[in-house]
Order: sequence, then structure tokens, then C-alpha cells
Amino acid sequence: MAVNEITVEGAAGGDPLEQLGFLLARHGAIANSRVQRAFDSCGLAPRAGATLMLLGGCGSMGQQGLVAALEVDPSIMVAILNDLESAQLVERRRDPADRRRHIVTITDRGRGVLAEARAAVDEVERCLCGDLSPEEIAVLRGLLARVRTSRGDEVRSEE
Repeated sequence: MAVNEITVEGAAGGDPLEQLGFLLARHGAIANSRVQRAFDSCGLAPRAGATLMLLGGCGSMGQQGLVAALEVDPSIMVAILNDLESAQLVERRRDPADRRRHIVTITDRGRGVLAEARAAVDEVERCLCGDLSPEEIAVLRGLLARVRTSRGDEVRSEE
């Protein structure tokens, strides 16, 4: 049996809930729930947490760059940044070189919240991957990067 047959057919005649799609969905939902709780513990919505994490790596970024990197609608990004700015975690300023462009910068307070969020997400990862070696984690990361999804794919909640 070819590898693709196993991937498509599931666990080769075994438990249908062992199909890769079900396993990915189950583990993904659990991981998503745990990451959301980690962000909640820091007072952040998940998209706000992801925005802070992105800004934490570079310090500042154009608002359109954030839209592209996070693959969200510009109106959603405005709402995220409004919330982060209200909490004094980021600042938006006009780019002096191009007044149409906004530069978003993480504040010192934002860096403090970001440190808490990173620690909380790191703990989630330690719990999820505690039985995996660093080499296995690297392989898993590489395999997941090759799964055909994108950040912009619609995610439906349970109904």
C-alpha cells in the first residue's frame, strides 16, 4: 500500500476515527483551545496575541504588513489594533515618508504582556509535545508546514 493510500484511506481498515483528518482536527482543536486559554490568561484575544508576537520579533511594522503576515481583512486588523492601542500595548503613527501608511510599534507595556503570552504558549507547547524529542518536534513542524492549508482558510466553529 502506498503512503498516499494510507493518508487518504486512514488507518488501513481500522477505526475510522483514526483517519488522519479526524486526528488532525481533534488535536488541532485541543491545541487551539489551550492556546486560546493561554492568551486569555494574559488578557489577550488570540489574534491580538498573534499580532503582539509578530511585532515582538521586529519591534514595528506597517499596518498593511501586519494584514499580509496575519492574513486578515484590513477592517479586522483595525479592530485588533484599536483594542491593542486602547490597552497601551501598541502605538500607531503615520509614516513620515508616506502619510498614507501607518507604522505599528509595540510599547514597553506590550513587551511585558508579550513575555507573559510567550511563557503561557511555551507551556502549552511543553504539555502538548512533552513526549516528543526535539528531533521529533522538528520533523512534526516540517511535516505540518507541508500540509496544504493557509492562514486565510476559513475556520468554522462547532455548531
